[in-house]
Amino acid sequence: MQIKSTYTSSDGRKIDYIYYEGIPATKDLENKKLKVVQMFCFCGDKLVLVYEKKGNRWSPPGGSIEPGEKYEDAVVREIREETNMKVLHQELIGFCDFYEPTGITRTTRSFCIVESYGPFVSDPDGDITEIKLIDPKDYKKYFDWKEIGDRIMEKAVELNKKKLSH
Repeated sequence: MQIKSTYTSSDGRKIDYIYYEGIPATKDLENKKLKVVQMFCFCGDKLVLVYEKKGNRWSPPGGSIEPGEKYEDAVVREIREETNMKVLHQELIGFCDFYEPTGITRTTRSFCIVESYGPFVSDPDGDITEIKLIDPKDYKKYFDWKEIGDRIMEKAVELNKKKLSH
């Protein structure tokens, strides 16, 4: 499956991107850079969101993949840093290829089941200032990624229901 879309960057540029499902995130990387992870985390039946003060926005946790790091390891690290939560389970939902002037970058979209290590105090980078656990049906009150976001949320909720029923 693939869905094509466009978004406007913070500096006003239109960026085309394509969302893919059913393909490994490491496939066909010859002219692309696997750069960012984004996670749709569930703690029980609640969706975990983070607040980025600089961007004044709520979103699923995510961040950059460090040099030499596998994206699966970046998922675990970023969730720990941004939410003070432990990853109990993760699986790839899909990924997006962003066609930017400097090249094509890939961002993974993963489903995770998490549990808290303890209260969230702060993100080491200082980017995230608050976390919130919400009913997933309310996600559009916090962020709206249009058709692609709807598809990712649909898949994440479906995966969480399967995990909760086992």
